[in-house]
Amino acid sequence: MSKRVVVDPITRIEGHLRVEVEVDENNVITQAWSSSTLWRGIEVIMKGRSPMDAGLLVQRICGVCTSSHYRCGTEAVENALGVKIPANAQYVRTLIQVALFLHDHLVHFYHLHALDWVDIVSALSADPEAAAAEALRWTDKPIAAGAGDLRAVQERVTKLVETGKLGPFANGYWGNPTYKLTPEQNLIAVSHYLKALEIQRVAAEMMAIFGGKSPHPQSIVVGGVTSVRDLLNPARLQEWKTKHAQVHDFIERAYLPDIRMAADAYREEPTVLGGVGVTSFLTCRDFPLGNGEYLFNDGVILNGDLANVQPLDPSLIKEDVTHSWYQDGPALHPYEGRTEPDYTGFKTGQTLHGELPTLDVNGKYSWVKSPRYNGEPIEVGPLACLLVNYAQGNPRVVEAVDGFLNDTGLPVEALFTTLGRTAGRLIQNMLISKAGMETFEALVSNLAVDKSTFTPPEMDPDKEYQGHAIIEAPRGTLSHWVRIKGGKVENYQAVVPTTWNAGPVDANGKIGPFEASLIGLKLDDPTKPLEVIRVIHSFDPCMACSVHVMDFKGADLGQFQVGPKGA
Repeated sequence: MSKRVVVDPITRIEGHLRVEVEVDENNVITQAWSSSTLWRGIEVIMKGRSPMDAGLLVQRICGVCTSSHYRCGTEAVENALGVKIPANAQYVRTLIQVALFLHDHLVHFYHLHALDWVDIVSALSADPEAAAAEALRWTDKPIAAGAGDLRAVQERVTKLVETGKLGPFANGYWGNPTYKLTPEQNLIAVSHYLKALEIQRVAAEMMAIFGGKSPHPQSIVVGGVTSVRDLLNPARLQEWKTKHAQVHDFIERAYLPDIRMAADAYREEPTVLGGVGVTSFLTCRDFPLGNGEYLFNDGVILNGDLANVQPLDPSLIKEDVTHSWYQDGPALHPYEGRTEPDYTGFKTGQTLHGELPTLDVNGKYSWVKSPRYNGEPIEVGPLACLLVNYAQGNPRVVEAVDGFLNDTGLPVEALFTTLGRTAGRLIQNMLISKAGMETFEALVSNLAVDKSTFTPPEMDPDKEYQGHAIIEAPRGTLSHWVRIKGGKVENYQAVVPTTWNAGPVDANGKIGPFEASLIGLKLDDPTKPLEVIRVIHSFDPCMACSVHVMDFKGADLGQFQVGPKGA
């Protein structure tokens, strides 16, 4: 007899995510449903606004990847108006994005995802001397992994446990048999968890150097950037370079060794050797290095056909709302997209914990739409970026991926797993960190002959415009789409990474990556579904991004009159 397991909320992520699964008598998941339970409506807020303010407004979609939305929204307007920004502005935007990726991927692994792999309770019984020796197996220069460091961490966590105020370590499924690290390995990872809290601050400071502040930068405008004095100040340039070196050092001496260690420990754990149920992948061209070269190329893999990577065609993107809490209609291209809420609520159902409100899985059950590429569900994210570029023979990606596989002894097939998705984020971060210095040097060289940072945009209020931008955000491919009429935003849509991955089943019965990743997963104990959380966390969900303030009483929150010049 099947049982319904409800995980709500999925914690340690941005926003409100609920997952429900059906398990059979062997505790194997046979059906899965993913739901975002909070609507924000940023697209609706954008209507009638000045296009020049688009970036500043849409970066409030999220409190984490703010600069991605900021840049993408600004570049969508630039695309619509035909604005070509100076090279210096392009490089600065990229350096802001580099800082974001370094920050985001470190925070994701250590503070949002690591506790799915690391048993905190086990670390308390570790031998610090043995743990220090273990750390040297994975790198000859470990960070925060000497015997004294590890003993201090162990004492710190023990005191926290004794207070009963566990904070981020509360309510974990400690002792789950799918945890595979030894006590000493767990202690190393806990030490790096704490050290990463310091390093992520440095990465945030990197963004603020050229972005003005973090997390919501303010130096990107339609036509270029405003951080001119920072660009022309050698001390500020050196400050960025110094902070980058500190973060890069942590990636190489902590993040990389920890993923190698986890890959070795989990290489035969079945609950992480699946998790890629949708075998179509999409990514875009991004991270300019100088001289017209980019770190990553665009491309689409359909149905696992790695030998036939197709170029990305934006016209093939549509969003389906059949099972989303929006008014029904056909799947629409983003330029024609609508965001009209139609909340139908939950229904009473039988669950593992008795009769409770459950998703109406035959009706509408999520605020997330279901993007499709030429009618197919698609996974986006670091793994998709690497797979597309690896299949295309991108030399930097091939070298990095092959190097990791050789170091760990894992086959290429291991990439198509939850473990591979987690490792893919590390590999992408290493590539971006190294490429960031190339972009930095290109900026410095260009400043010697060209100080321009801004191209004045021109907009005729009597004309209609439409444009879009597609960039790579930490969670995957992000696109913003804008139509402008009368000098104001007529329609605005954002198709974000977590929308691609978390969307519900579409009109044709095709399920998205989140739901497909859980089918066939066996749970040790359905009342403690660590395996579900581990798989979903590997995507780095951001529900705030994917659903885009709502007054539930239907009252107007405010009215604004904006002229074509923003007055």
